[in-house]
Parts: sequence; C-alpha cells; structure tokens
Amino acid sequence: MRHRKKNARFDRTTSHRIAMFRNMVTSLLEYERITTTEAKARELRSVADKMITMGKKGTLAHRRRALGFVRSKGIVHKLFTSLAERYKERNGGYTRMFKLAFNRAGDSAPMAIIELVDRDLSAAPKRRVKKVEAEAAGA
Repeated sequence: MRHRKKNARFDRTTSHRIAMFRNMVTSLLEYERITTTEAKARELRSVADKMITMGKKGTLAHRRRALGFVRSKGIVHKLFTSLAERYKERNGGYTRMFKLAFNRAGDSAPMAIIELVDRDLSAAPKRRVKKVEAEAAGA
C-alpha cells in the first residue's frame, strides 16, 4: 500500500531521483526558467519552493542545508540575497508552470516550462551561436 507516499518515483532509484532534483533545482535557481516534462515540473515545484523559503529565513542553519542540496555556492548566494529579497513579501507560490502544446519527439512525453514568478530576464542563458553563423554575421 502507498499510504502517505505522495512523491512520484519516476522509475528511478532514490539516489538517482534526489540527484536529478538537485540538478533541476540548481538550474531553475540559476536560469529562473527551465523546460522539462510535466510530471517532473510538478514535483520540482515543491522542492524549489522549499529552497526559496529557506533563503527567506536566512539563518546560518538554513544556508548550510541549502548548500547541502544546491550544487553551487554562487547559486546559494543568489538564493539568500537577491531571490530572498525579491520574494520577501510573497507567502509561497514562487514558481509557475506552463504546459507546452507539443510533446517530446523521442517518447511523446508531455512537456512543460517551469519558471520563477517575477523572474529576472537577464538570468536567461545566452544563445550559443555556431561558428559558421558567427562568421557570416561578421562578414
């Protein structure tokens, strides 16, 4: 029986699932918007909201717990400074999820975008330009 077991398992071991969410929450806090499957986005919402709540509390114990989960010291610094300041008046609901109209090409999994509410547009990853395109633009 699955009583009181609310989290999805995604057909992964516990260590793999924890590592996956550590990577995903680190990327979400860094870029403030990522694309993933709907099921992973739904699970990621609770993890990301808990991290931002830790950032808002701002104690040393919370910073150490965040450093144990988030994979980058710089992202933890961002979490406890700019993100904590941005969401200090908001009581939860720091993320939003959009379902995409298309499915993933490989396995037809439904896709979604998960992003931080009131996100900073300058945090978006820079588009990589191929060498050929760069030479054509420069010529």
